[in-house]
Amino acid sequence: MEDKKEIVKSWLKGWCLSRELSFPVPYKSGFNVFVGDEKQKERYIFPELNEDFFQLAQSINEPWVHLKVSTSPEQFMGKIPERWQLQAQGYLMTCFHPMIFPEISLAEGYHLEFSEYNTTFVVRIVAENGEQASIGRVSLVDEVAVYDRIVTETNHQRKGLASFLLKELEKIALSKGFPNNLLVATEEGKLLYENLGWEVYALHSTIVIPDEDQPLFK
Repeated sequence: MEDKKEIVKSWLKGWCLSRELSFPVPYKSGFNVFVGDEKQKERYIFPELNEDFFQLAQSINEPWVHLKVSTSPEQFMGKIPERWQLQAQGYLMTCFHPMIFPEISLAEGYHLEFSEYNTTFVVRIVAENGEQASIGRVSLVDEVAVYDRIVTETNHQRKGLASFLLKELEKIALSKGFPNNLLVATEEGKLLYENLGWEVYALHSTIVIPDEDQPLFK
């Protein structure tokens, strides 16, 4: 999978499967997804920065429409209307080989729970008191495994739960014949993934117009 547009499209399809949304539809040189959330009505994703992105940024005035592009913010922030606000930097990452895990076992006092829907598989790590400590999803589409919403609750961090969770998700993907992995990481998550053998494929930059009555919480 070398074509950037195809990689972005496959990641986005996996993202939609994970969130039970309709697949992306083409929009000029990019894609559009109707999300329907209060603070993300829809999203437009462009694999390359070009005139399609700039024209859309000029034409949109309503809040909570997310524009995303695989490039650094410096390439466009001075060239779009000031109503747009830049969001925290994301990173489109790839791992086209098995992840590199340290010798790892599940921390004492936790157990795993598994579920699935469409082609999305969910792994939860649950504490003895029934509290969800960590959760993540992998969606299988277009010959890639798309990892999404990998979260470890603050009071359960630093116990290796996220790495163990990813190892369990990868086991599922490999058992189904999906060795190629994609995800979009936050700045915080990027280091974890790099330590497991992932590489940054492209920056994933997002802008949005916040609603003055509903301030944007990053």
